[in-house]
Amino acid sequence: MSEKQLTKAGVFIIESLSFADEQHKRFEGQLIANILDLNLIPSTYYYIRTKRELDEVLDLFDASNYRYLHISCHGSNTHLHLTLDDLTFEEIGGILRGHLAKRRLFLSACQATSTNLIKTIIPQSACYSVIGPVNNIQFRDAAISWAAFYHLMFKSDPKIMKRELLIKNLQKVVNTFEEPLNYFSSSSHNAKGYKKKLVRVQQLKYQSAGEETNGSL
Repeated sequence: MSEKQLTKAGVFIIESLSFADEQHKRFEGQLIANILDLNLIPSTYYYIRTKRELDEVLDLFDASNYRYLHISCHGSNTHLHLTLDDLTFEEIGGILRGHLAKRRLFLSACQATSTNLIKTIIPQSACYSVIGPVNNIQFRDAAISWAAFYHLMFKSDPKIMKRELLIKNLQKVVNTFEEPLNYFSSSSHNAKGYKKKLVRVQQLKYQSAGEETNGSL
């Protein structure tokens, strides 16, 4: 069956931040959810603090039948950090694998979207793809860039995210905000079970309004 037949297009957002982030109201996921609502894009938002809550909310994700899971939290090259629990990549892979069949994961966590995490998720889960930032990223850039990405994707096709369109719109977002993204997708032709595409900033050349097309003065 196709992606469209198994699930429905909608974004399920799970967010978990530090106490300092909460105090300063840096709720990136909540902002994204508000913008999705403004665009009439189906979405659900949950804020959690613990691994136990993550387990419970992932069951709600299953029940929603939404196709896109967006997780917003702090990350590193070895862990995802919830408010009160730190999860190794092996732990988070074990938690997520049973919930991602024929779905896509969008991970807004610094440095975490790497091969070390992906190898614990995609090969055993039938997950279509995992996408997230390569480097550390500011809250303001993350919130606006993810909102822009979802806006572009649902405006282009409100029912399904095709690979070609994904890459096209990821490139637009990367060029605009100058934050590279890793795009890991499942692959039956790769021994690892997945392949990686680094979406880099492309330097675009613009011609100034007063410049002659023949290059003459």
